[in-house]
Amino acid sequence: MAKQNVAEQFVDILVKAGVKRLYGVVGDSLNPVVDAVRRNAAIDWVHVRHEETAAFAAGAEAQITGRLTACAGSCGPGNLHLINGLYDAHRSMAPVLALASHIPSSEIGLGYFQETHPDQLFRECSHYSELISSPKQMPRLLQTAIQNAVGRSGVSVVSLPGDIADQPAPDKAAETALVTSRPSVRPGDTEIDKLVAMIDAADRITLFCGSGTAGAHAEVMEFAEKVKSPVGHALRGKEWIQYDNPFDVGMSGLLGYGAAYEATHECDLLILLGTDFPYNAFLPDDVKIAQVDVRPEHLGRRSKLDLAVWGDVKETLRCLTPRVKEKNNRRFLDKMLKKHADALEGVVKAYTRKVEKHVPVHPEYVASVLDELADDDAVFTVDTGMCNVWAARYITPNGRRRVIGSFSHGSMANALPMAIGAQFTDRRRQVVSMSGDGGFSMLMGDFLTLVQYDLPVKVVLFNNSSLGMVELEMLVAGLPSYGTTNKNPDFAAVARACGAHGVRVEKPKDLAGALKSAFKHKGPALVDIVTDPNALSIPPKISKEMVTGFALSASKIVLDGGVGRMLQMARSNVRNVPRP
Repeated sequence: MAKQNVAEQFVDILVKAGVKRLYGVVGDSLNPVVDAVRRNAAIDWVHVRHEETAAFAAGAEAQITGRLTACAGSCGPGNLHLINGLYDAHRSMAPVLALASHIPSSEIGLGYFQETHPDQLFRECSHYSELISSPKQMPRLLQTAIQNAVGRSGVSVVSLPGDIADQPAPDKAAETALVTSRPSVRPGDTEIDKLVAMIDAADRITLFCGSGTAGAHAEVMEFAEKVKSPVGHALRGKEWIQYDNPFDVGMSGLLGYGAAYEATHECDLLILLGTDFPYNAFLPDDVKIAQVDVRPEHLGRRSKLDLAVWGDVKETLRCLTPRVKEKNNRRFLDKMLKKHADALEGVVKAYTRKVEKHVPVHPEYVASVLDELADDDAVFTVDTGMCNVWAARYITPNGRRRVIGSFSHGSMANALPMAIGAQFTDRRRQVVSMSGDGGFSMLMGDFLTLVQYDLPVKVVLFNNSSLGMVELEMLVAGLPSYGTTNKNPDFAAVARACGAHGVRVEKPKDLAGALKSAFKHKGPALVDIVTDPNALSIPPKISKEMVTGFALSASKIVLDGGVGRMLQMARSNVRNVPRP
């Protein structure tokens, strides 16, 4: 039997760690690894058109499956293209292993062609970034990288010179057991005792939930019922906590709606559950705050805490709920539910009034129809910008749907590449890319990846020929919009030229039919919808500082518009509020 080289050993370890595919663009320094993948039936190479897409796709796959995923880039410019997608994966806590192949090891430090120092360049967007300079390092170093990515939920980067990848692997390499899943973390008894005392002493409690409540929906609902607490959420917590929630008071933040802001400010104890919500201007500074998070570095970095609790939300609530005293007074909860319903009543007309005659098409209307027609277990990938607004307000979670976006890193152009990674996990599951024309055109070359692999991703393109969110920021700052206009082609015609299904929608009456035909199509499809660039109404008084970095200093609502089927949920919840 021929002796393994380092590249083959590298690929075998990835397979052992559960990696199913390696996203990337081939290049000479990567050749030994790509050839090792070619000869290993347990892993596939996914050839994308841009390495940034590779990293976004790997991050999305990791978020869907919870498993380690991998991407790769050739030396110098090749692996540098990975960096934006890796930043996003790292900030989304997605376990991703990135292979940054490198120039010949004998030339490092001598200004060689395409020379960079990837082991240094990727340190800020990874838990672990190291260079393999000897074949003897490889098994243990790769194992360490994998366990950092999985155990700490983020990115690890391994830099591997092409010449070392082609060298013989060391004899008698250790067969090491790999960590491929994370344990649950239970808080200490002292912290549980303190939190119980705080809860029992409080009259008005509000829960504010983030992505750390994934898998803890039942526990949050049981706890909210026992302490009669309204439940608000951040954008990344929406998919995990809003559905089947009789305590729902909406979302806080720039894209927020409902009574979440009031509920967090009018309570006397705010409990932050699994959220690293970055906009501290929305958090109160005059109420007691307790925070529960499995990542200790998140505790207290957004607001001053009265109690920090290190632990999983699910495990913490399992310890907590049996011990707290049940509260019988629903006055605060019912007041917030009523405020929430009233707030939604006040904006819902924005997307229901004369929408079937409005040209260009209301983007709110597009999102509401999409929400109704999409599958109950669909995966939505969402571009940063105005698509975030429409997804936050119109896509209805149900415990089976997923909504993934660059919600922490805030990168443009993420939706299409994320859809690629999501679709590879299950070709039978509906995957919808909610793309803006700006984001789509930035990485539209990878629409060809959909065609090449016949991935049935449906791209719903909100085409307002502008960078809408940037225009909003300029307007609020008192500046005329400049450099934000896009001169776009007929994207549906482009899709058809690529060999995919493409249809253009310019009138509301054609929207439902176009979406239905795209969803029925077995392969990739694009629906190019010409939407109204003036879809937002801006409050008359707002300062420049209020929108800098999406952190409002005073105003709690910036964007006004419909909220889709969320009003129905609010009405249902408020029916049970006792009348005075």
